[in-house]
Amino acid sequence: MDSSRLLRTTGLALAVAGLLTSGCSSGGPAAGADAGRAAPRAALLQPLDEEIPEELKPYYGQKLRWRKCGADGFECARMRAPLDYGKPGKGGDIELAVARKKATGRGGHLGSLLVNPGGPGGSAVDYLRTYAGIGYPQEVRERYDMVAVDPRGVARSEPVRCLPGRQMDALTQVDLTPDDQAEVETLVEAFRGFAQGCQRRSGELLGHISTIDSARDMDVLRELLGDEKLNYVGASYGTFLGATYAGLFPSRSGRLVLDGAMDPALSARRMNRDQTAGFDTAFTAFAEDCAGRKDCPLEGGNAQEVGESLQRFFRKLDAEPLATGEDRRLTESLATTAVIAAMYDEGAWARLREELKQAMAGKGEGLLKLSDLYYERGADGSYSNLMPANSAINCLDLPAAFKGPEEVREHLGSFRKASPVFGTGLAWEALSCAYWPVEATGKPRRIEAEGADPILVVGTTRDPATPYVWARSLADQLRSGRLLTYVGDGHTAYGRGSHCVDSTINGYLLEGKAPSDGKKCG
Repeated sequence: MDSSRLLRTTGLALAVAGLLTSGCSSGGPAAGADAGRAAPRAALLQPLDEEIPEELKPYYGQKLRWRKCGADGFECARMRAPLDYGKPGKGGDIELAVARKKATGRGGHLGSLLVNPGGPGGSAVDYLRTYAGIGYPQEVRERYDMVAVDPRGVARSEPVRCLPGRQMDALTQVDLTPDDQAEVETLVEAFRGFAQGCQRRSGELLGHISTIDSARDMDVLRELLGDEKLNYVGASYGTFLGATYAGLFPSRSGRLVLDGAMDPALSARRMNRDQTAGFDTAFTAFAEDCAGRKDCPLEGGNAQEVGESLQRFFRKLDAEPLATGEDRRLTESLATTAVIAAMYDEGAWARLREELKQAMAGKGEGLLKLSDLYYERGADGSYSNLMPANSAINCLDLPAAFKGPEEVREHLGSFRKASPVFGTGLAWEALSCAYWPVEATGKPRRIEAEGADPILVVGTTRDPATPYVWARSLADQLRSGRLLTYVGDGHTAYGRGSHCVDSTINGYLLEGKAPSDGKKCG
């Protein structure tokens, strides 16, 4: 369960849950143990042949059978893709869930606009039906068919399955700040148990749900939709998926918006550590705001003192978890998850202050609910497929951040330097992929997408989950990358209240007007 690399596009302010992974900028400063060392230059993601291979033509030639699904004009279909692109037609197929809402107005139809909310593990179909298909700007919905596909292994597309609810509860409560060898062994066994559960329940699927596989699925869908080029808006992890598509199919890449961008050239360790620093940046903004408020439950007149106050509270929970009114207690790990969840959107800060106040008075149920929202745990104790898919895709895309506990200990200092509040827990959490049952098929790769149309990369300066330096790095890698900067807080920028950001992205989507590289919005 590598939830330190779990990303959400909208935090808790919306009912829609988008997601994220971790990434880091090859151009940003290194921290701690690796400071001063030149990172090896990542390999280049090579494009695929433009000619569709003969053995893939049956997939590119299939017909989608659309049916109504729900109100508001949504339609759903299923599409086939080879489970293994290395042996299409011989290794079995996988079925993927697709949804769309056709363009509603006049002014010239622009084809399809594929959307993805991030993750990995976020349901694009749910995102389309609950937000993108009704909440995207009207002028965009009037001219584009809004389309989504759940990536393989996610939600309705043959989801990865790992553990039942009770065992997932135990996993989310495991101590991520071990104080002795016994607690380290307990943590390792929890990660092993999760991995073994995924292997038992998901089997062969685990080896074929990489981001490259999903990007190739998107190209099949592009053809089935009748589009010469793919138009796309991806948030958070969705930027990695979109950039991967551009790297594989540059000549078929149309208007691509990559909002809350990841850096595909980084190792898992560097990604996790830089995301740790990103959460620290966001927490510092929260702490500075909190310190100036009468209702701030944390002691201190500045951000550092507020952070130290939160650390003291976490240590108390580590020693004695709080009652919550149910059989689960609020542990340090659950409380930390709740705080991290609120960092995704500054609109959640007021709620976090109130829930921290209640917890400090001995009532842990509010923070527990915030943690449950983040993990997509239902009131009946069941979990969505979010966490299993997140781990399965992350662990396949990159070699593990750490091979064992000794490596974690070696790098704890750099994680703590990145974030005194979150560093220890996020470092130990990054150990999870070390026990994954399937060897990683991916590796860090630069993506240049030479020959692609202009690609719009969006970065937020105080983004907690996808640090701004990642957007800068990705825009630099892409031969046609254009960087749009939002100077502000929160995760991602499109549709979050900045007229400058929204009008720039809308102009690009509707008229193909890519802004000059380096444009800034407040």
